[in-house]
Amino acid sequence: MKELDEILNQENFSRDELIFLLNLSDEFQKKKLFDTANRLRLKYFGEQVHLRGIIEFSNYCAQNCVYCGLREDNFALNRYRMSVDEILVAAKKAYIGGIKTIILQSGEDNFFDTDMISYLIYSIKKQFDVAVTLSTGERGFDEYKAWKIAGADRYLMKHETANRKSYSAFHSKGRLEERINHLKYLKMIGYQIGSGNMIGLPGQKLEDIADDILLCKELDVDMAAFGPFIPAPFTPLQSQTAGSVDLTLKTMAVARLVLRDVNIPATTALDSIDVEGREKGLNVGANVVMPDFTPLPYREYYQIYKNKRGLSEDPIESHNKIKNRIEAIGRGISNNRGDRLTQN
Repeated sequence: MKELDEILNQENFSRDELIFLLNLSDEFQKKKLFDTANRLRLKYFGEQVHLRGIIEFSNYCAQNCVYCGLREDNFALNRYRMSVDEILVAAKKAYIGGIKTIILQSGEDNFFDTDMISYLIYSIKKQFDVAVTLSTGERGFDEYKAWKIAGADRYLMKHETANRKSYSAFHSKGRLEERINHLKYLKMIGYQIGSGNMIGLPGQKLEDIADDILLCKELDVDMAAFGPFIPAPFTPLQSQTAGSVDLTLKTMAVARLVLRDVNIPATTALDSIDVEGREKGLNVGANVVMPDFTPLPYREYYQIYKNKRGLSEDPIESHNKIKNRIEAIGRGISNNRGDRLTQN
């Protein structure tokens, strides 16, 4: 194996080298990894942080993923669907707050059919100068095409794990190959795509995380999200241990080395298990933060995992806190859409 400094200063990495970096435990060596990732972030994105405003418009879901609090069999969850008008009001608040990307996120809820989502996309794009990202799970290829025509710019669909056996165990209604085919199709018809994994899923190995990063590179994703697994009540994994903050940060840093110009968020999940999670993420290569603009009382019911940060806060209050935290570490707020550099 090469020396650490040599590995950190190269542009292409073998799977074994990624595993080596993910396995670093010496604090001095980890600092070298984090500093290198941070320098790459500075090179490609400068000191500006891109904000993406999330509107979680429905917590109904037809899937039964064993780790997710929105799973179909979670009968303890109070379900909701926002109206079209409520969604548009939330989008306006986000835009007035300086948000340049609106993320429409939900469980896999076919109540919101092709035409309803097309109308939402068209209405948001007509009223506001923003990018629209969809995060609504696996839908039909014809729907993806219709939504692209309506004006959608991006699609976020995490693959969660590149280990096929684990994927099947966690997703009783899906296959990894199907998820990858959906991402490839979305990319082919012109979406900027986002994917990523969860750190700390039961049985996960460093080899799996290395494969997750390499899959993101293979798919040529435009955004890659790596957040910790957090157990959710009333799920089969509710008694499992949450993912490690340290390993999540190492994963983000290694991903920055491999993916270079790809947008990487400091996730809400990381911030939910560490009071300085966003700051730590932004200092190891992340350049994106996703404030939650889901209005009360709905936001407290979008519980993918337990103890999600900011559930009881007003969206504007939460947004302002996030901006203050970003500025407190010497970073600025970007005033553009934050498209991937190679897309400009």
